[in-house]
Parts: sequence; C-alpha cells; structure tokens
Amino acid sequence: MHPDGYIELKDRAKDIIISGGENISTIEVENVLYRHPSVLEAAVVARPDEKWGEVPCAFVTLHLDAPDVTEAELIAFCRDNMAHYKAPRAIIFGPLPKTSTGKVQKYVLREQARK
Repeated sequence: MHPDGYIELKDRAKDIIISGGENISTIEVENVLYRHPSVLEAAVVARPDEKWGEVPCAFVTLHLDAPDVTEAELIAFCRDNMAHYKAPRAIIFGPLPKTSTGKVQKYVLREQARK
C-alpha cells in the first residue's frame, strides 16, 4: 500500500496482456475456453507480437473422450463468446506443466509462447 492509500498488486501483473493498448485478462480468456465441452484444462499467457505488443496465446488440454477440435474452432468459439481482440491468436495443444501441488507453471508456458 502506498502512502496515498493506493494499493498496487504486483503478483498478478503478468495475468494482464496489453495488446494494442487494450488490457486483456488471461483469466477471462481461460474461463471462456473452459466453457467449451472439449476443453479439460486451459492456460493463457502473453505472446510477443510486433504489431500489437502482446497477444493472447492459449495452452489447452482436451478431454480424452472429447471429439477432435481444431485451433481454428477454439479461436472461433472464443470470438463468439468475448470481444474479438481478446481471443487467442494461437492455441497449443498438450498437457500443461504443473508444480508438485498441481499449479500450472505459467512461466514455462511464457517461454514456450516466445518460441
């Protein structure tokens, strides 16, 4: 807390993507992805972008018994359920890296998104 009463949260700063001057909450994008019936797990991080600064990049694990879903289908689902600029530009399928307590290791995903 600052002397003027302003509270600054630093821990969640990486959960906001700034794309073309617009703030995008990674949690909001993840919540939309979780509403898709094929999605078991989802995590969203910022991916560097020359034009926009950063864009959302989603990492998704599908249900084993779910029908195959494509990157384009999930992006379209997000665009149908939120502002278009908030939708992920890329979706990477596979298991999410986790700590021993089960928390998603977003720093690992940020490194993968940069590549």
